[in-house]
Amino acid sequence: MVSDETLGKYQMTVGIECHVQLATATKLFSGADNDERGKSPNSVVSPIDFGLPGMLPVLNRGAVDLAIKAGKALNSPIAHVSRFDRKHYFYPDLPKGYQTTQMYQPIIGPGVINIPMDSGESFNVRINHAHMEEDAGKLTHHGGFSLVDLNRAGTPLIEIVTEPDIHSSVQAKAFVVELYRLMTYAGVTRGDLYHGNMRFDVNTSAAPKGSNELGTRSEVKNLNSFRSVERAIEFEFRRQVELLEKGENIVQETRGWDEAKQRTTSQRNKEDSQDYRYMPDADIPPIILSDEEINRIQATVPPLPPFYRESWKVLNLDSTVTNALIADQPTAQLIQRILEKSGTASAARRVAIWQLMAVEGQTDDSGIVQNTGIHATDDYLIELSNMVEKNELSSTAAKEIFYEMNRRPDIAPRDIAAEKNLIQVSDESEIIKVVDSVLNDPSFAKAVADLEAGNEKVIGFLVGQVMKKSQGKANPALAQKLIKERLKI
Repeated sequence: MVSDETLGKYQMTVGIECHVQLATATKLFSGADNDERGKSPNSVVSPIDFGLPGMLPVLNRGAVDLAIKAGKALNSPIAHVSRFDRKHYFYPDLPKGYQTTQMYQPIIGPGVINIPMDSGESFNVRINHAHMEEDAGKLTHHGGFSLVDLNRAGTPLIEIVTEPDIHSSVQAKAFVVELYRLMTYAGVTRGDLYHGNMRFDVNTSAAPKGSNELGTRSEVKNLNSFRSVERAIEFEFRRQVELLEKGENIVQETRGWDEAKQRTTSQRNKEDSQDYRYMPDADIPPIILSDEEINRIQATVPPLPPFYRESWKVLNLDSTVTNALIADQPTAQLIQRILEKSGTASAARRVAIWQLMAVEGQTDDSGIVQNTGIHATDDYLIELSNMVEKNELSSTAAKEIFYEMNRRPDIAPRDIAAEKNLIQVSDESEIIKVVDSVLNDPSFAKAVADLEAGNEKVIGFLVGQVMKKSQGKANPALAQKLIKERLKI
């Protein structure tokens, strides 16, 4: 096993290609159902998907609109004219014998996206382009034979191709996470990683540090989780460095990721573009778009993660907290509404922390929130925050009421607080009575004496006794103030 010291002599470079299935109702060139989840094999197909003679494709306009939205999320220009090409590479799960894609005139041009890290730092990844294409079917291998399922054949995709701007597995994971957020926030894809709605091909190379040339790359295909992207890159970099240290050459090839063994395995030599024999597709007219049309479609894209990060700077949240909240779009929308409706950063910050606790533990292995738990109305959440602001509730009581509001969203927080006897007493005359009873209690005489002698730590104990005697209703800050006043400290 190569040492970390040896790894430190080499520079990792990573470029990523991401296949994003578009969330249309039907396929790219046929009227077949575009959602294969839970469907029997070969049940959502048409004569076009089967590649039967005489069948002509008809472009799905909805797929074009989603590609235009994706361009906005990638900060990329949309081509006024784009065209489809045929990629004549043998696909056993595409019966017509070629894939329809965009080689020469893709719909989405160069862009750049800023990638936030949990450390608070960020880096840019340039987008070379993104093109539309159809997905292939799926092969299932059983010993000496394979079965083909064409349900996925013809599914509309965009393939997003980055420049080699990524230099660690941690950066790569951060990139795919942010790309997932951008594509799902924009409504481009359903985002179901388990069913392959987004799949990542990672190109990894190793070269001595200071070298002006990139190393020979290997491509690991069809990764469908953020964790597998990170681990496959880590493995590939170590594998390549080990070979280079032995004086061996890296072979440009396509490799697969074995999740069970946590390693990559060779599949085939990597082809170059000339091996695919691209040619224009004569059956599909060019896509011609005006600026007015592009602007109209992109105007429907909702706020994206960078908008929330900028807007929430007034909340003074840690970057890890912000990223955790943005992981769930409904949560981000909720916090932004609270910020705008209440007009105060304090209310939005409280709701953000409450909601973060609510979704904690509700993520899958990819870090995607599975259950937001948002049921309380915006107005009731603002009212709950106002009660804390006015010292009518302790932070612990507010959290308890928040959870209850999500179970009973039609009940006002004040009613829940009254029902649970959680409203905090801030009437000074009432709390003085409790404070005096604690200070005059012989069992607490030593604590009182220690406090009078200058031991400030003991005041927490006395405040605790006030809270106990008031059954948790006393305002602890006011109780502490009154203790000091009564003892003239």
